[in-house]
Amino acid sequence: MIAADRPDRPAARLCAVDDRGQARHLPRAALATLLARGDLVVANDAATLPASLRGWHHESENPIELRLAGWVTPGDPTRFVAVAFGAGDHRIRTEDRPAPPLLSAGDPLALGPLGAVIERVLDHPRLIRLRFLGTRDDVLAGVARHGRPIQYAHVPQPLALWDVWTRIAADPVAFEPPSAGFALDWALLAAWHRRGIGFATLTHAAGISSTGDPALDRRLPFDEPYRIPQRTAAAINRAKAAGGRVVAIGTTVVRALEAAAEPDGTVRAGAGIAANRIGLGTRLRVVDTLLTGMHQPGESHFELLRAFAPDGVLDGLPDALAAEGYRGHEFGDVMLLERQPRLSERRDRRNSVEAA
Repeated sequence: MIAADRPDRPAARLCAVDDRGQARHLPRAALATLLARGDLVVANDAATLPASLRGWHHESENPIELRLAGWVTPGDPTRFVAVAFGAGDHRIRTEDRPAPPLLSAGDPLALGPLGAVIERVLDHPRLIRLRFLGTRDDVLAGVARHGRPIQYAHVPQPLALWDVWTRIAADPVAFEPPSAGFALDWALLAAWHRRGIGFATLTHAAGISSTGDPALDRRLPFDEPYRIPQRTAAAINRAKAAGGRVVAIGTTVVRALEAAAEPDGTVRAGAGIAANRIGLGTRLRVVDTLLTGMHQPGESHFELLRAFAPDGVLDGLPDALAAEGYRGHEFGDVMLLERQPRLSERRDRRNSVEAA
C-alpha cells in the first residue's frame, strides 16, 4: 500500500505466472510490456473510508473500536455492518485483540463526535449492525474527522487517509483499499495506451481483509456492492468479442465482473451486490488475467486464485515467493496470474485443432 512508493523501500517486484503455470521474476515496471494490443485492464476506482472508529460503550463504560465492514444500504452513511474490538489499537495483532464488551441491541455508543446505537447483534458476538445518530451530513463530517483507516500490525506507523487511496480513487465506498491498484501510476497507464491496451474502471466497495476471529474470517468476503458503468461494460464486451484478454486489477474486480456476467460471458452495466464466493471449482466467464498482491493459503483472497490456477501451481507459490524475498501486497510486490485452461477447455482446443 502506501509504503510501496516510499524512498526507503526497495524496488517493487512482479511474479508473472503464465497460462502453463510457469513463473518469471521481474521488476514491477515490466507490467508496461507484458500485456498485448487489444487487452483491456479493468481497475477498481473506489476510495477508502476512514472506517476505524474508536470510542466508548456506554453500558459497560469500556473502550471499543468499530471497524466498518459492510453497507446496510449502499450509499447510506448512517447504517453499517461493523466488527467490534475491545481495548487496544492496530499495533496489536488483530487476532490478539481483546473481545469487545458484551453488546446488545439498543446499546448506545460514543464514537468521538458521533453518537450511535447498536441496531442488532448479528450471528457472532463481535458482528453488529450499527446506526449513527444525526443527519447524513453530520455523520459524514464526524467519520471524516474522527475515523482512521483500518490497518494492521505489520504496518506500525499510523496511516493517513491519503496513504490508502490509489491514484485513481473516486467515490469513498471501500472499507479497505483495493490494494492491487497501488501498482498503477500515470506512466504505466500511458505506456499501456501507447501499446493499444485499453483501460476502464468500476467501483466496488472493497471489504475488510481480516476480523481476527477464525470463524468470522471464514465468512469473508462479506457481500459487497459494486457499480459497473455502461462504458466499462461496453469496453469489456468489445474486448472479449475481439479476442482480447480482460485483465483485472485486484480480486474485487474479479468478484464484481463475475457477479455481473451473463452466461455467455458478456457483462451487464449497472449496480449490484457481489455475494459470490470465487474459488476452486468456479468457472470464470469474464476475467482472463489477474494482477494481485501476495496472499497466504486460507485467506479469502488466496482461495479466489484457485479459480485461475490448479493447486499444484498455487500451493508452492507462497514459500517460493518468500524465498525470493517478495513482500506482502501492502509493500508493492505483485503477481500477474493468467487463467490456466481447465482440462475440458484444453480438450476442446485439441479437438478443434484436430478437426481443422
